[in-house]
Amino acid sequence: MSDLSLGDTGRIRRVVGGWGIHQKLAMMGIKEGSMIRVTKSASSGGPVVIEVERNSIAIGRGMAQKIYVQLG
Repeated sequence: MSDLSLGDTGRIRRVVGGWGIHQKLAMMGIKEGSMIRVTKSASSGGPVVIEVERNSIAIGRGMAQKIYVQLG
C-alpha cells in the first residue's frame, strides 16, 4: 500500500504479519476486503493517510508496506 498515489482507491487483499498487526489494524477498521482511498501518500513524507469507512486513519510506512491492495 505504501506505493499507492494520492487519490488511489482499492480493496485490501492481504495483510502480511502476525496476529498482533492483524489485531491492531482491525481495531482501526483496516482488514482484508475493506475498501480504502489514499488521502496522503508515503512518497510525500511521513505517514500514509487513508480513508476507510468514512474515517481518516494515518499509519506508518512500515505498516503500510505489509498491506497489499488491489486497485480499483
